Amino acid sequence: MSEVLFILTTIFVAYVVYKTVNEKKAVPKPEAPKVAVEQPVPETIVAKIKPTKIKPATLKKTTPKATTQNIVKKGLRDPKTGEVATTYNNYRFTKRWIKDALVTEGLLEKVYKNNELDPVIEALIKSALVKLEAIDNYKP
Repeated sequence: MSEVLFILTTIFVAYVVYKTVNEKKAVPKPEAPKVAVEQPVPETIVAKIKPTKIKPATLKKTTPKATTQNIVKKGLRDPKTGEVATTYNNYRFTKRWIKDALVTEGLLEKVYKNNELDPVIEALIKSALVKLEAIDNYKP
């Protein structure tokens, strides 16, 4: 019985492959762009429209001034190595030094394992990360 089922399955697969290989692919015909036909404007409308003179704007010569912009970089910097981590929104994939920093700063009780995470603990972790970003020692 299994041999008959195998033969029928093989025949079906061969048929599907044959049909997909020999199927003619329909090539869409490019459509000709439609040209909008301009209708003549009545002379009465043209007579009512008066051309106005446009004064050219005078360009003022200015010297470019160097501006210092405070670009806020998002991330945490490891004070020991100087490494900057920009992705730490998921605690499971957060680098080990960030987890250790949360504990050493007293923002979390311990480094949680993945099976210990639940919505309450994740909320605590997110608030602790926000507090860690505010500490000057960890700013990039």
